[in-house]
Amino acid sequence: MDQPLTKKPFSIHPDTRIGTLALLVADLDGQLHFYRSALNLQIHWQTEDQAGLGAGGADLLQLTEKPSNQRYRRVTGLYHFALLYPDRAGLARAIARLISLRYPNAPTDHIMTKSTYLEDPEGNGIELYAESPEDGSWSMEGGTFDAVRADGTWSDGREPLDLEALFQHLAPAEPLDRPAPPALRIGHVHLHVRNLDEALDFYHGLLGFDIMGLARQVSAAFVSAGGYHHHIGLNTWQGEGAPPPPEDALGLEYFTILLPDQDAVDAITARIQAKGMEYERDGGHIRLKDPSSHGIRLMSRSIGHEAGRRTSSGASEVTSRRP
Repeated sequence: MDQPLTKKPFSIHPDTRIGTLALLVADLDGQLHFYRSALNLQIHWQTEDQAGLGAGGADLLQLTEKPSNQRYRRVTGLYHFALLYPDRAGLARAIARLISLRYPNAPTDHIMTKSTYLEDPEGNGIELYAESPEDGSWSMEGGTFDAVRADGTWSDGREPLDLEALFQHLAPAEPLDRPAPPALRIGHVHLHVRNLDEALDFYHGLLGFDIMGLARQVSAAFVSAGGYHHHIGLNTWQGEGAPPPPEDALGLEYFTILLPDQDAVDAITARIQAKGMEYERDGGHIRLKDPSSHGIRLMSRSIGHEAGRRTSSGASEVTSRRP
């Protein structure tokens, strides 16, 4: 699945990827303990009610404590965010760490990726994965999800992961409390949306992500930049027409679409302006919401996305706005 099914004359820059993801949490200390002890992330900075975590570089996660907020069901929002490990050894260490802590997770073989799925203590979905294209490929051509192993045999792409084989990538008596590898990054996000066509019109038609797969039978679609299998997953599994979460909801605050330079940001900003969509400009950053009310930040790597540390109010100062 390395060629887009639908590519438009305007496509988002091929070097686009997903950057920092921000969550609203009820218990900051509890969440920090989980991400440090279970996933071996580092705390980059911390205030009374906020913190940034990652693997020593730019923040991967930013948490803001909202103790009076609550979690809602049957609304749009985050299905999961996915941490991409640079190799199978890194993923093996992460899964072995979870198993050593007896933390529930679901190791899964998607053939071209190896993954496990879990939730943090507040119910935010997480995928940990490593690329394994040498094992085969998968696609959604024809509206169904299919995987093909390297030997040409078919798979449903949801097989139990062979942990014995994965753990062969670890050295004997490998310490499992080593910090997460510096190359760790957010590989993709997967979102609950209210309508697939509406979401595709926004992410594909407006922002310029290519459609890599659309499976209406399972109400899901994948979009990406540069031919990657997916940077953003979309589904209607919370129900067609699901409402956005209320203002006092826990969960996703926003995720970052990280572009290679300011010209790439400006090209998308011009399209947003032409569409007449509401957005906010914060220096070189652009903030807006998709039709399902997911917060999005567009920014350039050239100005350093670690500069996105927020104020104590949880939002950056708005310098301009276009209705």
